[in-house]
Amino acid sequence: MSTQKILVLGANGQVGRALCEILGEQAIGLSRAEADLSQPQSLSAVLEKYAPRAVINAAAYTQVDKAETERELATKINGEAPGVLSRWCAQNEIPFVHYSTDYVFEGDGENAWREDDAVAPLNFYGASKLQGEQNIQNAGGKFLIFRTSWVYDATGKNFFNTMLKLGAERETLKIVNDQHGAPTYAPHLAQATIVALQNALSSTRIAR
Repeated sequence: MSTQKILVLGANGQVGRALCEILGEQAIGLSRAEADLSQPQSLSAVLEKYAPRAVINAAAYTQVDKAETERELATKINGEAPGVLSRWCAQNEIPFVHYSTDYVFEGDGENAWREDDAVAPLNFYGASKLQGEQNIQNAGGKFLIFRTSWVYDATGKNFFNTMLKLGAERETLKIVNDQHGAPTYAPHLAQATIVALQNALSSTRIAR
């Protein structure tokens, strides 16, 4: 069936929820149970079922430390699945939107990262996300990749809410002080995504 709607994968996550809320009836939101990125071979059938006019992948393997010991799972979700999704979108001539991470960079330096800076992941999580980016680029279709960091909202599992919880429970907190990031509010990221996608849908050209 052809819905001509926007398919949102990872609809139960922070960004996925925000996307579905903003898009309303324009969105088809699928949870992991409905579109499991750990089973990349199953995803083409899901896309065929809904025949969307665009696909937004807001699902990912995000456990940075565990990725070192769960490499196969991280590779399937972050590396292989985006390739399957983007190739289907390329074949059907529709835009594909994907979220990556600042972990594709090497982590040193003092300035904000630019899109055209050289990539050099320091851990397997970053490497798996970079593999996903490369598979999307090699698919030959129209795509948008957003590299984000420290995504948070009011209810999800994130650093912001964890600190609020621990601050209410403990008199003192021990936290690492050698990391720098740019906290990203999920609804703001979702809104920017939709604006960029709408521009892409109304244009013959789509930029990364």
